[in-house]
Amino acid sequence: MNPTASAHEWTLPVSGMSCASCVKRVEKVLAKVPGVASASVNLATETASVHTAPGFDPATLKAAVESAGYGVAEHHVQLAVEGMSCASCAGRVEKALRKVPGVLEATVNLATEAASVRMLGAGAAAPALVAAIEAAGYRARLPEPAAEPTARGLPAWWPAALAALLSAPLLLPMLLAPFGVHAMLPAWLQALLATPVQFWLGARFYRGGWKALRAGTGNMDLLVALGTSAGYGLSVYQWLAAPAGAMPQLYFEASAVVITLVLLGKWLEARAKRQTTAAIRALQALRPETARVRRGGCDIDVPAAQVRVGELVVVRPGERIPVDGRVREGRSHADEALLTGEPLPVAKTEGDRVTGGAINGEGLLLVETTAVGAESVLARIIRLVEAAQAAKAPIQRLVDRVSAVFVPAVLGIAALTFAGWWLHDGAVETAIVNAVAVLVIACPCALGLATPTAIMAGTGIGARHGILIKDAEALERAHAITAVAFDKTGTLTAGRPQLLVLESADGDTDALLALSAAIQSASPHPLARAVLERAQARGIDARAATEVQALPGRGMAASVGSRRLRLGSRRLMDELGVDVAPLAARAAALEAEGCTVSWLAELGERPRLLGWLAFGDAVKPDAKAAVARLHALGVKTVMLTGDNRGAAGAVARELGILDVIADVLPADKAAAIVKLKGDGWVVAMVGDGINDAPALAAADVGIAMASGTDVAMHAAGVTLMRGDPRLVGDAIALSRRTFAKIRQNLFWAFAYNVVGIPLAVFGLLSPVIAGAAMALSSVSVVSNALLLQRWKPGR
Repeated sequence: MNPTASAHEWTLPVSGMSCASCVKRVEKVLAKVPGVASASVNLATETASVHTAPGFDPATLKAAVESAGYGVAEHHVQLAVEGMSCASCAGRVEKALRKVPGVLEATVNLATEAASVRMLGAGAAAPALVAAIEAAGYRARLPEPAAEPTARGLPAWWPAALAALLSAPLLLPMLLAPFGVHAMLPAWLQALLATPVQFWLGARFYRGGWKALRAGTGNMDLLVALGTSAGYGLSVYQWLAAPAGAMPQLYFEASAVVITLVLLGKWLEARAKRQTTAAIRALQALRPETARVRRGGCDIDVPAAQVRVGELVVVRPGERIPVDGRVREGRSHADEALLTGEPLPVAKTEGDRVTGGAINGEGLLLVETTAVGAESVLARIIRLVEAAQAAKAPIQRLVDRVSAVFVPAVLGIAALTFAGWWLHDGAVETAIVNAVAVLVIACPCALGLATPTAIMAGTGIGARHGILIKDAEALERAHAITAVAFDKTGTLTAGRPQLLVLESADGDTDALLALSAAIQSASPHPLARAVLERAQARGIDARAATEVQALPGRGMAASVGSRRLRLGSRRLMDELGVDVAPLAARAAALEAEGCTVSWLAELGERPRLLGWLAFGDAVKPDAKAAVARLHALGVKTVMLTGDNRGAAGAVARELGILDVIADVLPADKAAAIVKLKGDGWVVAMVGDGINDAPALAAADVGIAMASGTDVAMHAAGVTLMRGDPRLVGDAIALSRRTFAKIRQNLFWAFAYNVVGIPLAVFGLLSPVIAGAAMALSSVSVVSNALLLQRWKPGR
């Protein structure tokens, strides 16, 4: 989308077109969309120019292009938003962003003061979004890396402290009166103390309220400004209208103390919110600023950002590893606790992967760089945590609906309160004081903070323990999980199977192993690694294979010389019509013992069986404890694997899993998940491979092992940074605890208003007490969310 274009001109970046017929197909689909006046597609620039009626929803264009089998690029923009004071402010910013041409979705998080925008295309989106936010009365900028604030100028608490010093003499006489001490200050001195609090320290409320009025809405600043101004104005009137020598009834202390309490509450709230972002700051701190690179035979120190992929980096003992890479020389241990939650150092030797941000142990390592900057594991973790903390949980939609009408409703209640009390006893002073109390107690800050602060704390503590939660929706859904479906290989088993037995149809097992190694030489699958290791141990060199193709859920296809070969499951052999009967007896016995058998066949006029290979895989040490923990949480466990029923059954019996679904293709895995959901279960799928991606996407919550493939991690809502299946139970327990905090926060946020507003309406709540309660409500929900930091994984 071109942000500078008018509302009815769109430029869509279309991917996947390869020829003129593709262009015609896209043009034809777009032309059929209601509201589209014309559409033209340029194959060279891979863009579509579309003219529509003003106010057209761009999501309709995206859906049309995707229905034709092509893609439309999306652009994600993160913005820091300043000046928001309550949930209604966040709603107004969202509304302004959604009016920007091309915006598909916009969410604003009051706790992080951030806006996350998803829009069509990748043009100069930020300026248009910033302009929209500023037009709504707020300030916006591109976010800077999370870091501890530096001590510059006056501390953040000085406005609240100064307001307290000025307000204390006004409040003191009221506190001493019950003890018979009368120390009321002269009216002129009360005005002298209250005026700077009202118009200097409280100026932020006037600015925020004015911006809200200009935008035709209301917010917390408007409520505070109206309420305290009414109290201050009434005091000035009473002072000037009083007879000479008489002491009028003044309310300077109420207005000044309310502003002081609100300022104190905002400072405490900001201080507490900073603690919820501690996880991101801790991850940011893992990034070394320099790296020692070997160039031209010399080791030189360069900024870490300047290291290139393929370069050799020298990491001395005790240093933090600056890049992702693979060990070329050396032997050591790496402390990856802050990255994966793994408490013990992990041994590293030649060929092992290392992750930037981990601490090198006792040895000198020479690391070949494989990823830097935004592509590193640490950068991806930070992005995941930031995205999760900026996202909205589904339960937040209820709060948004309430907040949208809250401030206007409160203004109406305050007006009715004023009118009611005035008509009741004719005392304007009493009517104003009670109306002010309504305005002050009703500030909806706690409503806006209840959900995001709990999500921020929950995702932060999860990241600290190796549980990465991609979005708030996954965190909320996970609390309701009633069934967990596990993949077997690499998830419940070590994923390092060994080739135990092989049998050839002609008795030449070396030839069988050589052909199998040639097919598997480019595959990352654990079974392929076992074949290559056995071939290397026997001194067999794998020949080069061509036309190599993965057959998901079934095996591999390749050609070695002129021979067309297939290596895979019994299902694949049946599909090819290969007769396995001559070698089936011993293979079946091994499968019954828990081994996985792969069959090798050659295609020709008639497919011919060459032999089979049997693999054994050890169960992970913690898998049994993981299954027991889930059962203790009341969660059903299911094994869902493409492996044969014998191998799957043996592992399931060892672990205590009663339900086993074996011999399934990737699409069948997804269908099995859908069936479980149809039976009333809330299902989580745990996997680590490409063949698990459809099931991960189909589940209510997908949980991927970071030791697996990137495809699996992209399809999942939760990523476990260690290959420890016990983290599945921890993720569910953390979600339950976080959701409980959300419910507690929402209860208290609503309770403050449900109880406080009627008390204020009936004159049972003074403005000072209302201000204290309002400040306490915001601080209490943030503090309650921070209690999540005491959560520990169950062991």
